[in-house]
Amino acid sequence: MADWDKIAILKIQSAPQPPEGMIRLSGPLEHDNIVNGDGLRAVVWTQGCPNHCKGCQNPETWDFEAGMMIEIDEICKRLAEFPGQTGLTFCGGEPFVQPAACKKIADYVRKELGWDVWSFSGFTHEQIKAAGGEAWEFLKSLDALIDGPFILSQRDLSLRYRGSKNQRLLHLELGTGKILSIE
Repeated sequence: MADWDKIAILKIQSAPQPPEGMIRLSGPLEHDNIVNGDGLRAVVWTQGCPNHCKGCQNPETWDFEAGMMIEIDEICKRLAEFPGQTGLTFCGGEPFVQPAACKKIADYVRKELGWDVWSFSGFTHEQIKAAGGEAWEFLKSLDALIDGPFILSQRDLSLRYRGSKNQRLLHLELGTGKILSIE
């Protein structure tokens, strides 16, 4: 295993967690979004990221103590009030450093609202799988993952849903996390 992978796994496993039943967000919930996944989507903007990618479009989301702590039940209630959405996307920050909270929200919107669920991550699918635990369980609740760190030297604005050429849009098998296809 490469040193970068070992560091990534440590970052996932050692990130500060919000209290049970809470999630730390960087801003308000978004709805009617058409740029962070297929269809009309709600977006949850998580707070806290250990990766600090050069050229990141959201550096204000890096600080684990910033943003606002909100009850997961309140997030679910608000999401249910967004008419016409077909899916939910987790952006950040880094959703995989709050995996238990994100999974609870993902499970709610899938079961109660019938939405699909996507997430962005600066970690790769392989790193999340190797980290295991709650991060892997959250990944298994997704329909799609855009993975890998943003690399400024590989920036490409022509890519669908991605910012740099190293990032992948992975379509996943629900419940297993198995990669079904890669864009």
